[in-house]
Amino acid sequence: MKTLSQTWFADGYIDFELKKYTLLAYLQGIIACFNENKLYPQLADLIFHYNNLVAFRENKKYLQEQFPKRLTGVQIQQLQVLYENMIADDGMMSELEEIINFSALKMKTTINNGTEIYEFVENKLTIEPIGIMPLDHNEGYFFLCSGDDTHTRVYQYRLSIFEKHDERYRSMKTDFVDVWQRNYVNNHYSIKSELIRNRSFLPNPAVYAVETELTFPIEETLLPIAKRSLVRYLTVHGNA
Repeated sequence: MKTLSQTWFADGYIDFELKKYTLLAYLQGIIACFNENKLYPQLADLIFHYNNLVAFRENKKYLQEQFPKRLTGVQIQQLQVLYENMIADDGMMSELEEIINFSALKMKTTINNGTEIYEFVENKLTIEPIGIMPLDHNEGYFFLCSGDDTHTRVYQYRLSIFEKHDERYRSMKTDFVDVWQRNYVNNHYSIKSELIRNRSFLPNPAVYAVETELTFPIEETLLPIAKRSLVRYLTVHGNA
């Protein structure tokens, strides 16, 4: 899949037709992934580029504040110089505004298509606690089961809180543990017992089953959506 640089709209020659074809080639790859129901990392990358365009269009200072970790100092300086040149040059301003407005509209439409897939999958997920739950829900395991797949994928999770722009966010770090064949012997409770027996550093873990009848790509779709859904579930039902 074709990728975009973080400052693609400002790189090189500022020409609407050139940038349009650069964008359309990028979106063609994104749409091809969406057509295969593969959302990540494509959707997150697309949203970043969209926010980047909108931020630059609205305020160059906001751009610097919003993306300090993904844009380097050199890139920030490049965009600031471009912004100043655009104000001083009516022709450049018009060309760049046309590029940004066209690109933002195309990206937004594609984001909406990806979001529809995301919401469809999310609405088909169920989350259930397994067994007696501890007081601390910030660390434990979740089981991922999908469609007619006969396997249960087990992940260890750890929930953490970070601050950004005076707001608190929750993030989840996961580590793949193993895969169990789904049958009468390897049910959720027996898998939990085996985890406790073999992984004594979590003697009384919180364990959740995240299940869906859908068959979607695990790494690109189900796993990232399951993680985000579990974070929200813990926010409401746990002590996160």
